[in-house]
Amino acid sequence: MTTANAYPITQTIRTIGILGGGQLGMMLAEAAIPLGYQCVFLEDSTDCPASLYGRVFSNKQLDAFIAAADVFTLEFENTPTATVEQLASLSKSGSKQGMFPPPIALDIAQDRLKEKQMFNLLNIATVPFMMVNSEAELKHACSELGLPIVLKTSRGGYDGKGQFVIKKNSDIKSAWQALKDAVTGKGSLTPTPAPLIAEGFINFSREVSIIAARAQNGQVRCYDLVENHHHHGILAKTQAPAIGTSHLFKQATDAITTIMNHLGYVGVMALELFVTKDARGNDALLANEIAPRVHNSGHWSIEGAVTSQFENHIRAVVNLPLGDTDNVHPAIMLNILGQYPDISAVLSIDGAHYHSYHKAERDDRKIAHITLMPNDVADLEPALAKLVAVLPNKVGLDKKLAAVDSELKMADDLTTINTENDTNTGKTSDNISVSIEDSKTDNAVDTKLKADKVKK
Repeated sequence: MTTANAYPITQTIRTIGILGGGQLGMMLAEAAIPLGYQCVFLEDSTDCPASLYGRVFSNKQLDAFIAAADVFTLEFENTPTATVEQLASLSKSGSKQGMFPPPIALDIAQDRLKEKQMFNLLNIATVPFMMVNSEAELKHACSELGLPIVLKTSRGGYDGKGQFVIKKNSDIKSAWQALKDAVTGKGSLTPTPAPLIAEGFINFSREVSIIAARAQNGQVRCYDLVENHHHHGILAKTQAPAIGTSHLFKQATDAITTIMNHLGYVGVMALELFVTKDARGNDALLANEIAPRVHNSGHWSIEGAVTSQFENHIRAVVNLPLGDTDNVHPAIMLNILGQYPDISAVLSIDGAHYHSYHKAERDDRKIAHITLMPNDVADLEPALAKLVAVLPNKVGLDKKLAAVDSELKMADDLTTINTENDTNTGKTSDNISVSIEDSKTDNAVDTKLKADKVKK
């Protein structure tokens, strides 16, 4: 059987080579197919999720992988920089169409110290931090930054690995023993010797992230800020858009645009941020880290945005115009960790969109995600409660929902008491409501905002 050539004569890119074959590579390939592109993958696991959509080459088959593709990208920031540099050099010689993102983005993202130093160079605020090469330097950092602090490997580590929270002086020795091998490169955390980084604690109200795409001509398009919740250091839930963050959107877009322009970046990038207070008591953002790839907190965009993060990344890599990043409907995305739910129970919930990664079950492994996007935004929280009820691993959301119900009842009781006494009416309940994640107060306010966004 033969098929017609679907490519224009002038089209020089037909196959995209992706470094990595995980679920991100899989979803990139899913986005590439409707645009007329095929994908191949460099991945040692032959039954990886991306294998459903294209040929998989092992790292020993690098030359064959290179020969099979016209342009290259990646789905995992811990890809060896030497490989990325080799692929980038091919575009300079004219034999290939490019490697996106550029090697410098990987070099920065793989080193937390370089990352924080870049933020500060670009006048993007961060938590206070210090480099640590010895137990003596760690003690000094604890003294300078004040306890508690988070001690991290500057290279390697993800999903909460390679970190130690030091709450009191007696924790210092244990923290150093746990992470010291990273300094010499002898441990399993990283084969590359690298200093540790001590980060000061800051009071923050929530964690948010912004995702943006940058084209080869320098055009940047940004998605809405989203709010993220973690379970055991792993992203559990993303709400898009983040409630009540419109006043922070410009600061976030300015920051990520500055970073992308500084790096000469092409493709999709995520910037993780903390919402805190500045010296005047106003909301402000602190940069935590970048991810030089499509990002878990952007999975909602498959259904919830005009153009998904995956399609925009493909567009950037093959030098097509970027698509509209507007949120078409408020959404909540949940990661499925460790054990698959009953798909029938999930899909019986209106507005539920199920994405399996075709992985074997394993504790805390990301094996699927579900995006909730009911037609009526007022149904979003009830749909979330229904979904959590049918998940084998509830990623802590059942406790959070129960706590919210309890706190809301307390707030309602206090409001009644204050109204009856006609003293400080609503003040106590307001203070409680502000501290409750996904509270009725927030949802009532933002239902109108979300509805207005949909109408737009």
